[in-house]
Amino acid sequence: MTTPDKAARRALGTCAVLMVGALTLTACGGSADAQNDGKGGDSARTSAAKIVISAKDGSSGASINSTGVKVSDGELTDVKMTVAGTGQAVPGAISADGGSWKPKEQLERGTKYEISAKAKGADGKTVAAGSSFTTVTPQNSFVGTYTPDNGATVGVGMPVSFTFDKAISDQKAVRSGITVTSSSGQKIVGHWFGAQRLDFRPEEYWKAGSKVTMKIDLDGIEGANGVYGVQKKTVTFTIGRSQVSTVDVSTQTMTVTRDGKTLKSVPISAGSAEFPTYNGQMVISEKLLETRMNSRTVNLADAYDIPDVPHAMRLTTSGTFLHGNYWYDKGNPPFGRQGTSHGCVGMQDVRGAQGDTTAKWFYDSSLIGDVVIVKNSPEKSVAPDNGLNGWNMPWSEWTAGSAA
Repeated sequence: MTTPDKAARRALGTCAVLMVGALTLTACGGSADAQNDGKGGDSARTSAAKIVISAKDGSSGASINSTGVKVSDGELTDVKMTVAGTGQAVPGAISADGGSWKPKEQLERGTKYEISAKAKGADGKTVAAGSSFTTVTPQNSFVGTYTPDNGATVGVGMPVSFTFDKAISDQKAVRSGITVTSSSGQKIVGHWFGAQRLDFRPEEYWKAGSKVTMKIDLDGIEGANGVYGVQKKTVTFTIGRSQVSTVDVSTQTMTVTRDGKTLKSVPISAGSAEFPTYNGQMVISEKLLETRMNSRTVNLADAYDIPDVPHAMRLTTSGTFLHGNYWYDKGNPPFGRQGTSHGCVGMQDVRGAQGDTTAKWFYDSSLIGDVVIVKNSPEKSVAPDNGLNGWNMPWSEWTAGSAA
């Protein structure tokens, strides 16, 4: 998951106008309006530049995104911005037409800045303006960690998922600040899971090869009382080929289908009778070449502690993985005969994540966002919010929770 970086965060600014300079009018042979007064007099009108700094002098809660300088009836000649107290310069650039200036990078939250600006007006005179202000604080703003990342290629089951760092009370406003569209034309709807998680998906899996665009425009949106969004960016990702793998617990096999054609059917070992595997549609949310699995993290006391589980692919937040298994008890029936795990789906593998094994083949063949369906297990279906598994919720229920 991606925590919004410096270039991605956005905040509410207290936008105000600081006007410096006065409008002056001069005319020859009459007022500025007397150009066609019938007396043959010519008039000329010149104006003083008017500088506008978006953050009012002395303000707090200013935007980290939209703070800048504009001028009318003239051109900016010099703008300096610094971090107050340190004198550290904030790089920025005046536009080609001289009409505006903005920082090159996003400002920091909870930081005091100073701006001084000069402009030359149509009257040939120079005017100046300045402002000292503080940006919105982390305490008074919220950000969302989201997946997938910009530029990623993912499987057809991958939802867009936001987790916010603060509880959102105005869910409609925040939902409206995020737009997800697809080149496939599929209708995409957001659904809230509690106060801090918002997922988006179409009714059916994404169309293979489609391009998805996520526009985040939360800058200034009040998500809760006195707490404002700070993100404003566009994220795009690609849906790869369609791969859906079906684990049949009754036969202890997994059939891998790509673009509608069966690639391979492989033997597996699902959960035991005591610890059955969840049924339902699950999405690969993480791939780990090797990882430690400790039973204490899933409240199973000292059942196991394996430091180097190979080719591990996460299916649920609660700890269900599809992974390689090199420690399989030789006294057990071979893979494909009996479920012996604590709820995961295991495949034949060797220690060190090396070698030509079933688990390595599947790991190398899989993308984040690929779908794994488990059926014929005695266990209940996985909860839609246990991992990226909203496909287990009926569409009518999904849309009812959109807060749109």
